[in-house]
Amino acid sequence: MKKILITGATSMIGVALINECIKNKTKVLAVVRPGSTHLERIPESDLITKVACNLNEIMTIKHYIKDTYDVFYHFGWEGTAKGEREDACFQNKNIYYTLESVRLAKDLGCKTFIGAGSQAEYGRVSNIISPTTPVNPDIAYGVAKYAAGKLSKILSKELGIKHIWTRIFSVYGAYDNDRTLIMYCIDKMLKGEKPLLTKCEQVWDYLHCQDAARAFYLIGEKGLDEAIYCIGNGTAKPLHEYVLAMKNAIDEKLLLGIGELEYTPNQVMHLCADITSLTEDTGFVPEISFEQGIMETIRWYKENRLKSI
Repeated sequence: MKKILITGATSMIGVALINECIKNKTKVLAVVRPGSTHLERIPESDLITKVACNLNEIMTIKHYIKDTYDVFYHFGWEGTAKGEREDACFQNKNIYYTLESVRLAKDLGCKTFIGAGSQAEYGRVSNIISPTTPVNPDIAYGVAKYAAGKLSKILSKELGIKHIWTRIFSVYGAYDNDRTLIMYCIDKMLKGEKPLLTKCEQVWDYLHCQDAARAFYLIGEKGLDEAIYCIGNGTAKPLHEYVLAMKNAIDEKLLLGIGELEYTPNQVMHLCADITSLTEDTGFVPEISFEQGIMETIRWYKENRLKSI
């Protein structure tokens, strides 16, 4: 794998994958939104070429990019905020953008298309989730991800390129969304404030973004055609253990508001990925413990997002 293209290049996983590519001397065409305020996230390197293009115009890239690429990573997705995730009409657009991305991958000579699906495709499941676990998405975002995966597989087969679909679980780290539990807790704790939480009985699977990037890189090199891979740590713990680890990393004397919030009516209580096939096919094994990863994330948050303590 010598040259790849990434949509959604300024996302947490996009940036982490670009850094992984730099380590491996792999060239990257990074597709970003025109006027993006996050361009500084992408490291400066002779290996990186940035191109500004909206997802609804993705096919126009072929008119001014004359190079060819090996693997197309499609991380770009519009409508990831909470309210937008439940908007069926808005989410439906992403299915079309995914199919157009497959067409672009073919036109740019890619042999492999890798799509970024979500654990939301499964809905609420009480056991370990594997690629073969029945899907039952209960929000528009999950339905659109599932449809995008199925339809892009059909189109990829028609066009004669390898298709791999991934389902991402709970990834955290630098450039994570401010609305996630990890970032909310870090922000509150660094400010000396008490985070308001549920009973934190949920059993969760967290993977650091550097590990996720390595998984995606290995999938690009070794993933099997028409495979579905769960992107997670493969182990899960009660949420209160993660919260306690964050507190201990910042200040053991901090107060935690565990149990002060009620669970939402559709609260997901169990989220653990089965990464057996991912490990067997690519050799991926997580290397970063939560304790290591959260220390790095806290350090990054202090340097980049914390306004005041």
